[in-house]
Amino acid sequence: MLVKTLDMDQYPLIRMVIENNITEQEYNELFALLEKLHQQYMSQKEEGLMDFTSLLVHFAGMLNEKLNPDATIIALKKEGYYPSLMEMFMQILNKYGRLC
Repeated sequence: MLVKTLDMDQYPLIRMVIENNITEQEYNELFALLEKLHQQYMSQKEEGLMDFTSLLVHFAGMLNEKLNPDATIIALKKEGYYPSLMEMFMQILNKYGRLC
């Protein structure tokens, strides 16, 4: 019912959460992971590091198995969550031909 009420194209993350039966705990774990990675990204960037591939690998490895890493990154970016981190992840994926 909720999926039909909202324009789900504007909320791709919410769509993924609903369609993949993500629990509240799993949702909270996703955002705890994102917060941790965002803090690491900002710290590493401040230290002058240029390659953040390890953060992307960590994200993909720790992401709930119900979610596709690439689609989750796109959805998070579209909804405006952690924009600098998601942009970096997208740049890395584009570099390796993972995104169109």
